[in-house]
Amino acid sequence: MDNEKLFELRPARAGDGARLFEITRRSVAGLAKGAYSPAQIDGWMGARTPAYYEELIARGGVVVAEREGVVVGFVDAEPGEVTRLFLLPEAAGAGLGARLLDIGIGRARSGHAGPIKVEATVNAEGFYRRHGFRTVGKGYFSHGIGGDPIEIVHMELGVAAAPLSPP
Repeated sequence: MDNEKLFELRPARAGDGARLFEITRRSVAGLAKGAYSPAQIDGWMGARTPAYYEELIARGGVVVAEREGVVVGFVDAEPGEVTRLFLLPEAAGAGLGARLLDIGIGRARSGHAGPIKVEATVNAEGFYRRHGFRTVGKGYFSHGIGGDPIEIVHMELGVAAAPLSPP
């Protein structure tokens, strides 16, 4: 069976916030633990609560992936930036991250003509690089709420090439 067909994609809806909170927490704990200290992992969520994710959902840009009716990953974007992409550790490696990234890039390109930005975790730099992003700098997480500083990698995806016109 094709792993990608195991996942159904849909817009996030009110009530998904607790699940998105849990996916973020478990993703960081499981996938980023080799790249960050235990203190950084423990403080990653800062003052975030499920209500924080409900506010994101209310803006209308979050897409979730479900497997057998359970949300296992999500992506959020705004013009010019893929702002969040998290998967449960057990959902990683099945092509879902790439599918969600494609959706995020599409949403980030909507109404935006320049490069697409992402603030990647150190452990996710290779994933984004494999999907065409290039590293443009290093820094600290700017979308978080509280907690110890989290090192991140500033990355960009160039502008999509225009189709060539026939001679």
